[in-house]
Amino acid sequence: MKLMIRKDSKGVLTGYVPKKDLEEPIIAMANPDMWGGIVTLGNGWQFDLPAMPLDTPLPITVEARRLALTADAED
Repeated sequence: MKLMIRKDSKGVLTGYVPKKDLEEPIIAMANPDMWGGIVTLGNGWQFDLPAMPLDTPLPITVEARRLALTADAED
């Protein structure tokens, strides 16, 4: 699934899913460098990001794999 990642003027990372017209802040990262790890959006959705260089410029659109919600992350 396509995921656009950007950093706003306050330095907050956000993820935008064009297919769902959904934009949420990134609230957790399994890997402190973000790339090649799992990120969690504010609505609970999790994405497995591809490995990318640390100096990858933002904004960027990547092909990320959406992970299934766990029981505790459901509404």
